[in-house]
Amino acid sequence: MPRLHLSLTVKDLDRSVGFYTRLFKAEPVVLESDYAKWSLDAPSVNFSISSRGENYGVDHVGLEAGSEDELAELRERLVAADQPIFDQECTTCCYAKSKKAWVRDPDGVAWETFFSHGRSAEYGDGTLDEARLAGKTKSACCAPA
Repeated sequence: MPRLHLSLTVKDLDRSVGFYTRLFKAEPVVLESDYAKWSLDAPSVNFSISSRGENYGVDHVGLEAGSEDELAELRERLVAADQPIFDQECTTCCYAKSKKAWVRDPDGVAWETFFSHGRSAEYGDGTLDEARLAGKTKSACCAPA
């Protein structure tokens, strides 16, 4: 089966290699002075598109857990990645009821770890709309500002 490819441009390769090595709990398979690549079998991909955001391109990336235990393990990876974490214990976002933890990589890309435990007829719990009205987000999703 084909593997999804996602490429990001980063400011500090060494710092980002450290971050992603801890987040993925895997060493890169290619590491050069200007490039690093991880070939991961897990996680599989959850890909979505939205017309709600104001900045086109990558809005955020994430890791979807299959259980609350797996989410707890993913959160520990965020702790190891040594960036501030924003937890959402119970939220409605992207038509799902979820438990989430967010972090930003060294270049500010939002990473979401989440476990969804139900569908919702609403896109979100209102947090995104309130933040957008206050001019605090241009995100399509419920990523923290």
